[in-house]
Amino acid sequence: MTLTKTLASATVAVTLAAGAASAQETWQMTTTWPSSLDLIQFDKHFVDLANKLAGDEVTIEFFEGGSLVPSGEVFGAVESGIVQAGADWPGYWAGRDPAFSPLATTSSLFNAVDYVNWIQQWGGQELYNETYGKFGMVYLPYAVTNNESGFHTKEAIRTIDDLQGKRLRVSGLEQGRLLNNLGGSQVSMAGGEIYQSLERGVIDGAEFSTPNVDWSGGFQQVTGYWATPGWHQSASVFGVMINKSAWDALSPETQEKLQIAADATMLWSLAYTERNANDAYKKFDEVNEITRMDDAALEKIQQTANAVIEEVACENPTSAKVYLSQLEYLADYSNWRSASAPFNLGRNPNGPDIKKIRACAE
Repeated sequence: MTLTKTLASATVAVTLAAGAASAQETWQMTTTWPSSLDLIQFDKHFVDLANKLAGDEVTIEFFEGGSLVPSGEVFGAVESGIVQAGADWPGYWAGRDPAFSPLATTSSLFNAVDYVNWIQQWGGQELYNETYGKFGMVYLPYAVTNNESGFHTKEAIRTIDDLQGKRLRVSGLEQGRLLNNLGGSQVSMAGGEIYQSLERGVIDGAEFSTPNVDWSGGFQQVTGYWATPGWHQSASVFGVMINKSAWDALSPETQEKLQIAADATMLWSLAYTERNANDAYKKFDEVNEITRMDDAALEKIQQTANAVIEEVACENPTSAKVYLSQLEYLADYSNWRSASAPFNLGRNPNGPDIKKIRACAE
């Protein structure tokens, strides 16, 4: 081989290598969760899978909540492109668009499997992207949990009457109205402030997440009672906001790999949470008194929740659109769910008036 040919071959090799290197993207991704809360495991699992599947094309560098931007500013950081991706619970952004609330959770309505069904087969994914798309983002839901623990309190809550006058930390527009309508008082605060607020008596009790997450938050150390079930949030969704310009810069194949990582993480998250919630329940049972609302109280709460959902939906057309889609799913799925009971998953909830919400969505 001549020197000219050797140099030419070397030049081609360097050019190809440079092209491959430039094709690989490096993203920064942060989250709303500190490393002390078990919820961050969802984010880490997704990042690990995404890097294994798509690492040749995009590498995600993950930073715990607060290390790059304050947790409450993750939305804005992704929207502006300061970071390419940010993990969240959609309900934190309901002040920007009320539709984020039912995209995150519902009161006495969806369970975790309902969210999975709705997202993947009944049009839910499109509504996430439509809502986040208003802010220049793509959204990949990648985790679900079943109903939250309930309230960790200093005094026992066994009945609705026990809620009267209680100052309780509750997150969410509908959740706060529901509590207020039942006689309690919503106090809003970040998850990191709950422990000290309970310890100092600023609040009478608090909800946050599933038993394993609440245990990691140390609530058992500053309360003596735990009121179940978590009727205020019957399930929750978590995922990753992705700046649309960063997303569009990826090849369709890489986008598909990230979607696969999200879908796989969602399945894993359900089993992970149920196992760890079960284990945490046992630990709580050793140190706290666990109480439960009776069926009559839960039915009253259901009817009150229905009225709140109808009220909120008719105030906000974007909320109405999401709730309508969710209720249409429940109606469509109800026949098969009933026919296969008691062996199918979940229940057919006696939910809000679909005709009323349809009218408000139009």
